[in-house]
Amino acid sequence: MRFSMDFSAWPEEKLAGQRLMAGFEGKRLDRDLQGLIADLRVGGLILFKRNVESPQQLADLCRSAQDWARECGLPPLFVAIDQEGGQVARLGPPFTQFPGNPAMRDVPHAARFARITAAELAAVGINMNLAPVLDAVPRGSDSIMAQRAFGADAQWVARLGAAVIAELQTRGVMAVAKHFPGIGRTRLDSHIDLPFLDADLGSLQDYDLIPFRAAIQQQVAAVMLSHTLYRQLDPQWPASLSKSIARDLLRKRMGFKGVVLTDDLEMGAITRHYGLNAAIRQLLRADIDVALICRSAEKLRQAHALMVRKIGQSEERRSRAEAAAGRIMALKALYLT
Repeated sequence: MRFSMDFSAWPEEKLAGQRLMAGFEGKRLDRDLQGLIADLRVGGLILFKRNVESPQQLADLCRSAQDWARECGLPPLFVAIDQEGGQVARLGPPFTQFPGNPAMRDVPHAARFARITAAELAAVGINMNLAPVLDAVPRGSDSIMAQRAFGADAQWVARLGAAVIAELQTRGVMAVAKHFPGIGRTRLDSHIDLPFLDADLGSLQDYDLIPFRAAIQQQVAAVMLSHTLYRQLDPQWPASLSKSIARDLLRKRMGFKGVVLTDDLEMGAITRHYGLNAAIRQLLRADIDVALICRSAEKLRQAHALMVRKIGQSEERRSRAEAAAGRIMALKALYLT
């Protein structure tokens, strides 16, 4: 399937929907999931343990969702999952179980993890892995990422991360580098509340950003932004909503041209300090392409309605929405044709 890159005829509803990655409750293509795809025109789905009972069931779910999107006249769906290994692995046995990033011994070991994981994901219709974690954790730190990071040496993290990206993407599974610009020096869990980091740009460049530069050089498909407040870069908005970080740092300064995702907008860092409506308005201003809403169908509908209204308010907002659609569709054309 080939895609037109002329988005001038796309209605606001479609421009908005392609920017949503939706979580859902079921294990089958039921009426609720059909509605998310047909009514909201979502661009992607994210899977959790609650959606999985067996490889065959998972393959049926992914295939039927893609078939339904096609019947609705929509582009193929991103179908994403967190399959890092170790502490964060949504797929249990019989899928191969890996001990996680801290246990990676060398580049061949990391490449083997990615090679096997890519084959198993692709076999059931999952086309995007929300990995690798590129957060570097200083030695002796009680970082929230201590059990999920490759290690303390940013160059080591960069080498292993680049190997994972290359192996996943060579086998048709999009990699997502996270959590930009790095949360290895934070201790508070953004699922619960809003972490912050008092580090200037020079400090980030000398440490935290090293793995992300390597990921960009490796042509990583997408980058996920963190729900952390980097006070010296943007004192108001976390990275996941920050124009200074998403547009100015990641896109302009570092040259990333791919798709940019938020972390889950239902996490405590956002719900306790900003709220969904403010988050949606801000991510549109910041040229962030995809919003993750991982559970609530009501919040997905709320976000979609607000996006539609905002996109239709001016030619400038419409132009930004078309640019985001262009990045999303370019990635889908590369991997999902």
